Amino acid sequence: MPEDIKKETIDNETAENKAEEIEIEGADEESTQAAEEAKDTDVNETESDDDASADADAKADEKKGLFKKKKKDKKDEQIEELNDRLKRQMAEFENFRKRSEKEKSQMFDMGAKTIVEKILPVVDNFERGLAAVPDDKKDDPFITGMDKVYKQMLTELDAAGVKPIECVGQEFDPDFHNAVMQVENDELESGTVAQELQKGYMYKDSVVRHSMVSVVQ
Repeated sequence: MPEDIKKETIDNETAENKAEEIEIEGADEESTQAAEEAKDTDVNETESDDDASADADAKADEKKGLFKKKKKDKKDEQIEELNDRLKRQMAEFENFRKRSEKEKSQMFDMGAKTIVEKILPVVDNFERGLAAVPDDKKDDPFITGMDKVYKQMLTELDAAGVKPIECVGQEFDPDFHNAVMQVENDELESGTVAQELQKGYMYKDSVVRHSMVSVVQ
């Protein structure tokens, strides 16, 4: 065989071998890429499954949380209802206590006022009796004793809240004074109390007896 033909035949075989190697390498690369893509697909599917499982677990936890929350809210509502009821009962009791104390105080004041009204005529008689004593007998032990009893009674009444009403020289006030006559007086203005005919008294803030007075015309 001629050398040129032989060389050409060898070159052709070499070229064919290289082509086969390239095809094999390409096939290997395609196989490797396909394997990697399949692996990625498996990974993605696994991740998707994991995500779906995680979502399901989260939803389950959320449902459990909502269920627990509903239970807790119900208990809280019961607690709030009981607290509200307790506060209302305490407020009602406090109002009842204040109302009872006020009624008790009013009843006590009414009773005390009634007793004072009965004592005042006794005080009037003491004053009339002592005013009628002549000057030469004011040092008599009996008169001195009556005067001390009278002053002690006034002291106790004052301590209990009984005060005489000031009237002479004051402007006539129907809330405190009872005018029984009118007089002429050049020294006082019209409508002024000129004389006290019977002493009036107050118990705390209420009038026990109005002052009986004469008023300037």
